[in-house]
Amino acid sequence: MTSTRRTFLALGAAGLAGLRIGPRAAFAQETAAVDVPAMVTKAVAYLRSKQGRDGSWSGDRQEPGITALVVTALLRSKQVPPADPAIEKALAYLEKYVGARGGMSEAPHSVYATSVALMAFHEANVGGKYDRVIKGCQDFLKESQFDEGEKKDRSDPQYGGLGYGGDRSRPDLSNTSFMMEALHDSGLPPDDPALQKALIFVSRCQNLKSEFNDQPFADRVNDGGFIYTSGAVAPAPGKAGRGREAAKTRAEAKADAKAPVGGIRSTAGMTYAGLKSMVYAGLHPDDVRVKAALAFIARNYNLEENPGGGQRGLYYYYLMFGRGLGALGKKTFTDAEGKEHDWKADLAAALARRQDASGAWANKDDRFMEGDPNIVTSYALMALAAG
Repeated sequence: MTSTRRTFLALGAAGLAGLRIGPRAAFAQETAAVDVPAMVTKAVAYLRSKQGRDGSWSGDRQEPGITALVVTALLRSKQVPPADPAIEKALAYLEKYVGARGGMSEAPHSVYATSVALMAFHEANVGGKYDRVIKGCQDFLKESQFDEGEKKDRSDPQYGGLGYGGDRSRPDLSNTSFMMEALHDSGLPPDDPALQKALIFVSRCQNLKSEFNDQPFADRVNDGGFIYTSGAVAPAPGKAGRGREAAKTRAEAKADAKAPVGGIRSTAGMTYAGLKSMVYAGLHPDDVRVKAALAFIARNYNLEENPGGGQRGLYYYYLMFGRGLGALGKKTFTDAEGKEHDWKADLAAALARRQDASGAWANKDDRFMEGDPNIVTSYALMALAAG
């Protein structure tokens, strides 16, 4: 257990009114019959069957980050060891994208790919085998952060954030949270400058008027939830980027046009991403930002949809749900109506209802590439491994 998580747990009894520990017998769960190991075994078998000859998954997409995501999911399942031939072949494939700058600098979406690859190489790092690659990934992510190196100071709304990577990339909470998770999981302490800079950006993505968010939208919704990016929702014409980033930009802009009182709509997926990021940066449960995020989650506890987003990005939401609540180190969560939830059991039940006979998961709403079962099955395995 990391020092950050120990500190959070030590302070949590006083500061987290929404979280309580209680015996499992106290819960009226529909989840008792869910066989999680069997569910994981089926998913692992499915992913094994989909690996390409070159070691990749979904290689036709030319997105090595997908392969890194699958490797991380397989290793975190604890059913596949680092020495497994499929893992070694996949990591060799990923190493082809390691550039002179370190990290996956030769990948199309270099920052995203590096964050997920850092998780994969860290999980596989037995006996220091990947120490050099891990250090290179950490350095590349720090170098890619929007900060003084890009002539941006703390007053700039982009400061501390990261995007997908590339010349047209803009910083967003999703990529910033993946970077923070990767740095945290690979051993960086909460007070590392990169995590503290990222916290500035993360705080500006919260719909909360406070000393930590000086953005004009902060008090228009003011519900404690998080949004996709702290700057303008839609970039200038011709600056939306390509592929996944452009799709997210258009979807977010369209949805946010319907947000109340001219603000930017919070979503639960982004709120869990913000929550875990705050924990990784060392915030305590009595911090106003953490309290507000937990209050939003308590009002929107739901595993049938991504509150604020519906079915859009549902499995990404499940991943953030698992990692966010897992970062708190608590077994239960109490919603705004006072109902106590065994959140891991709830998550397992939601995923069990959606796993198909092949062992895979996929979203009928294909936005954000969630129609690709390699991506979505990896999200599901990583969510189940959280906590």
